[in-house]
Amino acid sequence: MAEGLLRSCAPEDVVISSAGIGALVGEPADPIAVKLMQDRGIDISQHRARQLTLEIVREADLILVMEKRHMNAVHSISPSAHGKVHEIGKWIDAEVPDPYRKSPEYFEHILGLLERGVKAWCKKIWP
Repeated sequence: MAEGLLRSCAPEDVVISSAGIGALVGEPADPIAVKLMQDRGIDISQHRARQLTLEIVREADLILVMEKRHMNAVHSISPSAHGKVHEIGKWIDAEVPDPYRKSPEYFEHILGLLERGVKAWCKKIWP
């Protein structure tokens, strides 16, 4: 969901991609997430999960994570990534829990946090 939201506010020439710490590699986005994003005019139906790797970390200019534990996991993969790893909720002072295997209502709540967090990041990066 965060990738889709970031794509919707980023300039077209900016590469945005997502990867997970414990990704179910090759799996599509949760149907609840697909529907919620579709309701917002953002299509994530083609998304497929991939595992975060050292190469992905090295190539990224900015890495946004949902939770502090995700930040720690990225740092474990690449200690030199410290300056480019931030929480997506940094500017709204909120940690964003993973909604995996939760109710549609919980997904909606998390999407609200993601929308606020991404909006704040987009204002900072592309004013």
